[in-house]
Amino acid sequence: MKLKKGVFFEYLNLNKFHCLLSLTNTLTLNDYFCLLDIHEKKTLNDIQFYHFMKHVTTMGKKHIMLTFDMLDWDADGEIGFEEFYMMVCILLSSEHDVEETFICHHFLPVFELLDMDSSKTINLKEFKASGFLFNLKGSDFKKILNLFDITGDECLNLSEFQKFTMMCMDAQKELKRKRGKLHRLMDICTYFVKEEDELHLLD
Repeated sequence: MKLKKGVFFEYLNLNKFHCLLSLTNTLTLNDYFCLLDIHEKKTLNDIQFYHFMKHVTTMGKKHIMLTFDMLDWDADGEIGFEEFYMMVCILLSSEHDVEETFICHHFLPVFELLDMDSSKTINLKEFKASGFLFNLKGSDFKKILNLFDITGDECLNLSEFQKFTMMCMDAQKELKRKRGKLHRLMDICTYFVKEEDELHLLD
């Protein structure tokens, strides 16, 4: 998932530590949202959201509509500015390769976003369906599941997911120390597995 070149959002300044916009940029984004809200309902419906996402991202229709359903937490067919703001921050986090920072600092809303059936757990099927938001694949989630599924139910509950996010930050710092640069979330997943394999060899 990538932003298209030259779109308005490229000029927004994302704080790469908190993965949030400044107050000025938030107000600018709110003005943009109001322009999209042609019905003046302070919400966007699925058609408005689809055309917005098609204009600014490389996502296809299937992923755009799935994203809308995930953001539409109360299933009323509309999303407000809060959900729109979250989506823009996810887009910018992906653009700046700080997805793991976003997930760590906002693990609760991310968990609720990925928990598509509201079961208070994230299973492999849900992650395969929604992992594109953070440039993850099903194979990446299998690695995460093997390491953090403490209860053994083949799902991650909130506590397990939070442990994963904390480890993400620690692994990112370690990788940056060793290699001198930031790494994408999928690289961190691979790092987890390699470190775990090395520990097993030492046992």
